Amino acid sequence: MAKRDYYEVLGVSRTAADTEIKTAYRKLAIQFHPDKNPNNPEAEEKFKEAAEAYSVLSDSQKRAAYDRFGHAAAGAGSGGAGFDPGFSNIEDIFDLFGFGDMFGGRSAGGGNRRASVQRGADLRYDLEITLEEAAGGKEEKLSIPRLETCDECAGKGTEKGSSPETCITCQGSGQTRYQQGFFSVMRTCPNCSGRGQIIRNPCKKCGGGGRVEKEKILEVKIPAGVETGSRLRVTGEGESGVNGGPSGDLFVVIHVAEHEIFERQGSNLYSAVPITFAQAALGAEIKVKTLDGEEDLKIPAGTQTGTVFRIKSQGMPALGGRGKGDLFVATTLITPKTLTKEQRKLLEQLAEVEDSDFQDESFIDKVRNIFG
Repeated sequence: MAKRDYYEVLGVSRTAADTEIKTAYRKLAIQFHPDKNPNNPEAEEKFKEAAEAYSVLSDSQKRAAYDRFGHAAAGAGSGGAGFDPGFSNIEDIFDLFGFGDMFGGRSAGGGNRRASVQRGADLRYDLEITLEEAAGGKEEKLSIPRLETCDECAGKGTEKGSSPETCITCQGSGQTRYQQGFFSVMRTCPNCSGRGQIIRNPCKKCGGGGRVEKEKILEVKIPAGVETGSRLRVTGEGESGVNGGPSGDLFVVIHVAEHEIFERQGSNLYSAVPITFAQAALGAEIKVKTLDGEEDLKIPAGTQTGTVFRIKSQGMPALGGRGKGDLFVATTLITPKTLTKEQRKLLEQLAEVEDSDFQDESFIDKVRNIFG
């Protein structure tokens, strides 16, 4: 695709003054900057096209050569080789044209562009609990290793009696201005690493960092109904901030251990209960285990293996809500591996009944008579 005319790209005439070219480019740079158009290749290409046009038309010698020879002129039409707009974000575009104060930061006249305070890091703690604890809730004491403000220097990082010195490289702003061709770029100060201050006499306890590693014992309340993956946020219990910045948060991630009896699905619980052939055939009332103890369950006569019974409100409590789920119990028929003489005799009688023709008496009644 043929390269567009630079004047056309910026939307100015060939007789446009330097200020008109600069204003036109500023509008395009702000409009198509990648910060305002994430994941937009078309906007990115227009931004680069405008930057390339401005790099030529803002230079009197390059502009004169371009007016005579077009893109064939030396240094023009080369696709921007060696040209780097160098904008880390849209604020840098305003800095270029002396509008830095619009962002409450540094302008061409100097001063602090942004504060050097930093928020402390968030922390994560993985906590494993039992299903019973998840159902009833609990209070857990956690030992959290974290960076806290040094009490020796109150976070300043200096020995008592001394104070941090303003960085002479960035004049305390934490950033330095670099000139790249026609563009002014702000970058983190290499001398103070963006802090804006130099510590000549570092605190012996924290080494000048202003923070020390400590273990904090916290008591966290685990609400009833939590499940694996639930996250509890404890505000302000992460690492301390830098230079007076706010502390981060602590996130407690819950892991509920597998249970030997119950399987959980949402607020409902599932389990299996073994029954004998006699109980399945004749019916019975059995005890079923629940999270809270035991519950009576009536097994009707003729129950088949795999039959599922529902026991209401014996599941898990709803997290942050009301009510509880249910317990679903599946019956499993047990076949004995060894038999006593009496058991064998009874089963042999049952086998005769199964093979016989019984029109006058139901099968269940005959089983009931055999087992008395």
